[in-house]
This record gives sequence, structure tokens and C-alpha cells, in this order.
Amino acid sequence: MRRRLERLGLAALKRLEPERAHGLALAALRHGLGPRAPGGRPVTSPRLGIRLGPLALANPVGIAAGFDKNGEAMAGILAAGPGFLEVGAVTPLPQPGNPRPRLFRLVEDGAAINRFGFNNDGMEALATRLTDARAAGLPAPIGLNLGANKTSEDRAGDYELLIRRLGGLADFLTVNISSPNTERLRDLQGPAALDALLARATAALAGLDAPPPLFLKIAPDLDEPALDAVADAALRHRLAGIIATNTTLSRDGLHSAHAVETGGLSGRPLLTPSTAVLRAVAIRTKSALALVGVGGVASAEDAYAKIRNGASAVQLYTALAYQGLGLAAEIAEGLDRLLTRDGFASVADAVGADLP
Repeated sequence: MRRRLERLGLAALKRLEPERAHGLALAALRHGLGPRAPGGRPVTSPRLGIRLGPLALANPVGIAAGFDKNGEAMAGILAAGPGFLEVGAVTPLPQPGNPRPRLFRLVEDGAAINRFGFNNDGMEALATRLTDARAAGLPAPIGLNLGANKTSEDRAGDYELLIRRLGGLADFLTVNISSPNTERLRDLQGPAALDALLARATAALAGLDAPPPLFLKIAPDLDEPALDAVADAALRHRLAGIIATNTTLSRDGLHSAHAVETGGLSGRPLLTPSTAVLRAVAIRTKSALALVGVGGVASAEDAYAKIRNGASAVQLYTALAYQGLGLAAEIAEGLDRLLTRDGFASVADAVGADLP
């Protein structure tokens, strides 16, 4: 019944400007009006449990950063059954982001383009929400996606500050240097800049009483030498894993009139290129890192392809705008059926099944 109601709500929201529709969806989730898995807990089974680095997940289907930037609806989102949630991106200081309109539906392509520019309420507001949510109890891990302020003169210092302030409130942290919507942010993916950034980030992490695992989120537009450098840096600094990938600047094969908009492209067109990057990283790191596959996941088959190419978990975002938050539970249940069909006793047994 709730899934039917969600689809009716989606039909109404699609008549609205995309960012306003998203805001209304978050408001509904805050008030407990979203889809609800049994018991309001992550969907699970003996096959679906998986470890993502040191994290124990009830299922490998997560909600990506950007869906709930400010941690406003964490309880409502997790009640729908995903295995984990990543909030943010958060920056040290609040910032409005880029001018509207900055989110566009590419319906013909099953995609979206955004140029938000790390709009968020800042780390202190998020710290308050996380503290309150943890006191109330949360049924699944919460991660924080970390970004740098647009006006910062020391962007590596922003990540360091965020780790020190918020690290104790998170189950995992993600250094996001791959958003295309903050000028020169992707420059931090260069070998020297990335090495310096990760040195400062891991030093800040080591100063915490209970350091959470640290992930790095990368772009899908990296060439082979850049992928080599990223993989080497992640291994050298002993990160927990890599999230592959963020949005792309490519516009190949699009049909929507909104394809001319600037910003990062997400959704169905990203599935193949993001999975290729995931596979390349898995081969380079020889499964020494936990990998999260993001980009274009809209079905259990899409998630399964990511897992077979090296991902221990996947994340959803754009597909939720078209199919609703209940999609997370549907994908988890579909994965269980696919694992059973192919004779895998667990998600872990299927991770990397298609790698050399």
C-alpha cells in the first residue's frame, strides 16, 4: 500500500520544479510519510549481510550523498530499508551553493544534471542533527560526505577541520574531491595534491578516539594515469575504500533538451562508464580496498553488475527521483533472488565474480 501511495506522490512531484519537489519529498520523510520496510529496519537475509571494510551492513544497498544533504530526514530514509545512508556533502561553513535553477530532470535519458555547488547548512547544524539522531537510535550506519567551502583558501584544511569536528559522530567518512560544481575542486585529484590532502586527513583521523573508516569519492572522468595515481594514494594512506563514482561532465548519447545544461550528469547514462571505472579500480587495488559502486543503479541487475565488478556495496540517488525511495528495498530483495539463482551463499561470494 505504501509503495502505491509513494508512486502517486511521485507522479504529483514530477509536475513541480525538481529542487522544490525534492524538498517536499524530504519534508514528507521527516514526518514519517515515506515507504516503510518491515519493522522500519534494513531489508536483510542470510545472503544479503556484507562487510564494507569494518562496517557490518544488513544489505549492500545504500543511499548516496546528495539525497539528504543536511541530515534532515535520516530516520525516515532508513525506515525504507536501505543498508546504509551517506549524508552531505557538508562544508565547514554554511553556503548557499549556485543560483537556481540548478537541478534538471532528463526524463528521456533517465538522468539528471545538477550544479548545486555544495549548498548546505554547515558542519555545526549537521553536528546537532547527528547528535540528536544518534540519541534517538538509528537502525543502519550513517556516513558523512565531506566537501570544501567555495571561498576557502585552504581546502585541504577544510577536510581536516570536518574530520576533527564530525568524525566522532559518523560511522564512516568520505573525502569528496570529485564534484564538478565547485571550481578547481577536482584539481585535488592530482597526485601531489591528493597525497598532501590524504596525509592531512589521515592525521586528523588518527587524533580521534574511535576513528571511523575513511573513503575517497572519485570522478568517472579520470584517465588511466589518474586512476593509477588515485589507487596508489588510497593504498599508501591505508584508506578503507573508494566510492566510484561521482557525476560526469560527459554528455554522450543524451536526448533531452536539458543536455546543454552545465553541471554533473547522473542516472542511467552513467551506469556503464562508472562501472568501468569501478572495475579498473578493483583490478588496480587487487581487492585490498572496500569499493562502493555508484552511478546509474536503477535495478537489482544494475546493482548485481556493480558487485560482480568489485563493489561490496552500491548507492542510489537519481533513480529514486523516478522510482521512489522504496526502490532501495526492492533492489535488496532482487539481489537476494539473483544471488540464489547463481548459487552464491552471500554477497561477499559474488564480489568481483567478473574480474580477471
